Amino acid sequence: MDSSTSCVPTLKWLLYQLFRFKELKKKTAQMLGKSARPNLNLSQVSEMMEKLFKLTPTKLHTLPSYDDQNFYVATSEGKEYVLKILNSEDSQNPTMFEVQTYAMSFLHQKGLPAQTALPNISGELMSLEEIDCGQGCQKFLVRLLTYLPGTTVSKDHLTAKLLYDAGKMAATMDMMLKEMEHPDLPVLERKGFRWSLSCVPMMESYLHILDGDPLQDIVRSVIQQYKTLVAPKYSEFSKGVIHGDFNNLNMLVRSDEGGEFKVIGILDFGDMHSDVHVHELAITIMYLMTEHPDPIEVGGPVLAGWESLFPLNESERECLFTLVLCRFCQSLLYARYFVILNPENEEYLMISSKRGLGILKQLMELGKEKVEKVWFESAAEFRDGEE
Repeated sequence: MDSSTSCVPTLKWLLYQLFRFKELKKKTAQMLGKSARPNLNLSQVSEMMEKLFKLTPTKLHTLPSYDDQNFYVATSEGKEYVLKILNSEDSQNPTMFEVQTYAMSFLHQKGLPAQTALPNISGELMSLEEIDCGQGCQKFLVRLLTYLPGTTVSKDHLTAKLLYDAGKMAATMDMMLKEMEHPDLPVLERKGFRWSLSCVPMMESYLHILDGDPLQDIVRSVIQQYKTLVAPKYSEFSKGVIHGDFNNLNMLVRSDEGGEFKVIGILDFGDMHSDVHVHELAITIMYLMTEHPDPIEVGGPVLAGWESLFPLNESERECLFTLVLCRFCQSLLYARYFVILNPENEEYLMISSKRGLGILKQLMELGKEKVEKVWFESAAEFRDGEE
């Protein structure tokens, strides 16, 4: 074959790639089942507000969400709310969301800036509604939440002080949750929950999504590190209920009189589950790294804030780096998975992937020893400065 034409794709090759994509989409959809993400239009939302809450919206717009649907609602009564419609898959487990709703109220009563659910006209904090989003009727859990003012975290806010504040807020939340009692608390065990860092090996079932992508080998390598370094140490980790998704988009910040940003709101308890506490810390570090201009510098202040209330033991410190790698892999892999299912939501689904892959590669190139040195020395310096 002439070298000038050797790189031109043939029709047969293009048809094969199209077939492969369709098969991948079909296989991925079968893993999740029927399209679970709600897709209500603004007219349906307005009708729902009137029907369930006797409130008349004057302003409505969508808010970002991974696999649910959220709406900002301003009403003629002069109030602001967030209407949250859970995906149909999670809506099949109302008890779990009853416990999560209770946890939000529990934290709010303890003084933490968490959203709370408001009762509908029947006095219920959530209801299962049958809605047609264009694919036939499905059942979705619906809640109306308080609206918290503030701005989600971006690179413009990420001073070392705010990172410390974020770590301390995560630890405060988890320590408060240790005191929470509820008869249905066991429902938060969530065995086989794909977003739990206890379920890292589950990613192996999704690796086909990355066929032909160099990321596949990276994820496979990180899974092996997890099995070797982390899994054997779980009996030594502190356990309890965690938020499970304390990321930059689920933290609201606002500047004080001195211009210093502080965390003033906690959003989205949909991934709350019983797990080990060091996972909360790893998740917080990972997502804040995606917003910081120098990602490696994030771990120290966040760790210092966490340990000001909740010191890690030696095994937890030993595993923190690997757990951060694991969360990057979960985020990158599952984002691609959900894009196949919900391509219309690609911009939001891939938001952490824009820088995530580069940061993951950087962490792996630097290696565990060098990154831990930066994190642990920075945390020690920050603690000394706070004393």
